[in-house]
Amino acid sequence: MLLAIDIGNTNIVLGVFDRELLTESWRLVTMRERTSDEIGILVTQLFERSDIDLASIDGIILSSVVPPLTRTMEEMCERFFEKRPLTVDPAGNTGMPVLYQPPSDVGADRVVNGIAAYEAFGRADGVPVIVVDFGTATTFDAISARGEYLGGVICPGIGISADALFQRAARLPRVDVRKPPEVIGRTTVTSMQSGLFFGYVSMVDGIVTRMREEMEGGDRAPCIATGGMADILAAETKAIQRVEPDLTLQGLRIIWDRNHG
Repeated sequence: MLLAIDIGNTNIVLGVFDRELLTESWRLVTMRERTSDEIGILVTQLFERSDIDLASIDGIILSSVVPPLTRTMEEMCERFFEKRPLTVDPAGNTGMPVLYQPPSDVGADRVVNGIAAYEAFGRADGVPVIVVDFGTATTFDAISARGEYLGGVICPGIGISADALFQRAARLPRVDVRKPPEVIGRTTVTSMQSGLFFGYVSMVDGIVTRMREEMEGGDRAPCIATGGMADILAAETKAIQRVEPDLTLQGLRIIWDRNHG
């Protein structure tokens, strides 16, 4: 049994694997002020509700883009599970060559996603892969047909854009991000929703098209989406072929296997 933990800027995602099967997963709000004890109590309660014994966990793997919480989570694992987690180092222990400069600057989750997408959709066919992650930031990552992390694109997330529009324009209200009935909005709210929703759809199609043009064999590169808004936005794009909500957890499982045979 493997516990995989991904610490993101908005959510902490935890998943329990029984060999290759993801048997359970949970999301916690990322709060940098939480202590290892507080996180441990929450995780213990989640395990109890799912009838999973903490002692059944044989290993733990951790990726983080929130440095203040990395050591906190490691301490939680050591105290509540009595195990030292394998913490993902994008440039050191993933098994994927990173061509980003410097390699240590790339977010751990981006490499983890790239590994999962390449293993599932690129390696067997010998094709490159593009990953779009709709998280706090919207990221685009390019993986070569040889399984190398090439780099990518970082954009403000759709939630950040919605908040900025509300905060910087005095007469505009805060709106929920959703698909409006028409592109041409008939009210202020639907006009804003149209700009946010269809603006991001067009951005995804445009960036993925340009990435494919720059990548060797890019015309054959499948585009895989993950993250909170993936289901909603992917259906409207032309570029995205598949949505994989558990892509990061699957990537963590693969990295664990590479490091532990």
